[in-house]
Amino acid sequence: MIAPSGTVTVDVIAERLRASDIEARVVGVGATRVAGITHDSRAVESGQVFACLRGESFDGHEFAEGAVADGAVALLVDHEVPQLETIPQIVVDDTRVAVGPASAAAWGDPSERLITIGITGTNGKTTTAQLLHALLEAAGHPTGIIGTLHGPRTTPEAPDLHSTLSRFVDEGKTAVVMEVSSHALALHRIDGTGFDVVAFTNFGHDHLDLHGSPEAYFRAKSALFTSTFAPVAVINVDDAHGSLLADTLSDRTGAEEMRVVTIDSTDLRDVEVGVAAHDYRWRDRDVHVALGGGFNVLNSQMALSIIDELDVDMDAALVGLEEFGSVPGRFELVETPETIRRGFSVVVDYAHTPDGLERVLADASEIAERRTIAVFGCAGRRDREKRPLMGAIAARLADVAIATSDNPRGEDPDEIIGDVLSGVPDEYRARVLPITDRRRAIHHALTVAESGDVVVIAGKGHETTQDLGSETIEFDDRRIVSEELNDIVHDEPKDTP
Repeated sequence: MIAPSGTVTVDVIAERLRASDIEARVVGVGATRVAGITHDSRAVESGQVFACLRGESFDGHEFAEGAVADGAVALLVDHEVPQLETIPQIVVDDTRVAVGPASAAAWGDPSERLITIGITGTNGKTTTAQLLHALLEAAGHPTGIIGTLHGPRTTPEAPDLHSTLSRFVDEGKTAVVMEVSSHALALHRIDGTGFDVVAFTNFGHDHLDLHGSPEAYFRAKSALFTSTFAPVAVINVDDAHGSLLADTLSDRTGAEEMRVVTIDSTDLRDVEVGVAAHDYRWRDRDVHVALGGGFNVLNSQMALSIIDELDVDMDAALVGLEEFGSVPGRFELVETPETIRRGFSVVVDYAHTPDGLERVLADASEIAERRTIAVFGCAGRRDREKRPLMGAIAARLADVAIATSDNPRGEDPDEIIGDVLSGVPDEYRARVLPITDRRRAIHHALTVAESGDVVVIAGKGHETTQDLGSETIEFDDRRIVSEELNDIVHDEPKDTP
């Protein structure tokens, strides 16, 4: 069912829901035409459906009257709203479960008009998405990206998602790469989306504040891998959970069957990794990627393997990797005249999970000619269990580790650092220095860095602010590095005649 936005009726949306095994009945005039759907009463445009979602601290039904006053012509509700009986209402048991398929129908199934790729996993989603964007663009496919670098949520709520996909179609894009978070899967944000390929990068410790246990977190990630969403899955089986997922999918039959493509490091030969690029031989092709870090080898391999499952000119696509620039905050090299003069490298990375920090520090240690210096922290109001794990990893893998503030979000940053330090074994304790102020921590790392060292500043990556709880301040690790290096130069004693 593919129709441009504005030609869809309330009855068509209800029909789509029933086709998705969601009970739906229409109260009022089902022939009413709609021009999209939104769940945000502040963003209602004339002719749209207003979806009344329920959250932890709000009930969208309470905003229905205001949405109608602002131009909504129909409602998606979990009970009839009697004071709005003149407005068509699609009544379902759970609006959150229904809003995905309803949004797809209301916006005219835009995912069906695009090459649509979905990527999930704990780490690597953003970089893989950026690499895919470069490959597709080089092969002649104007491509949109939905992910961490492109909005307030990694994966937006279903009405916003399908609205964005519809806009991509209108702009002439022919492909989209989408990061799919565990939150999005658990909260039904991508329901109603059709993918050509879905992919699994890896699984690690994260988001237990939402999911409660690693098992529930993995179940959420695994929900993407069904033929309801895509006919093909590309899975990294170097990862233990990826191997389990691939085995599980391969055992399925009938309606749940989907083709499984596995990748692992044995597929590659002649791998060479530097701070600014990596190279290898893959399927009889020499591949050069202008992106440093050993963990990015898997990300580029994943991107290539996905492209190989699509009707895309691989030779043309590979040019995109050769000309690739850095991914903001993902093993991003911050190079200044001062780092060149002093002969050390500074890398900013978003690594904020135990697995992510372990990968980036292990790679930095392989690249460093001398020492690895790490500046890292843990966020407040988030999964506390990972704090001591990250302290232990930094102490083991870095020659010098500085534990500092990340985004405390109102928690006492010294207490967070205390949690981090509690995981540091006694044998490594001398390697770890607590400096609460993040700018001072970065300054110290740059002051002690010498020729041949690699300085890794982890945790915030592309972020340009720091959430203190009481206020949010401007804070971009990359900018701070440049500023502090400049200050260090001016503070150095000058030779006198």
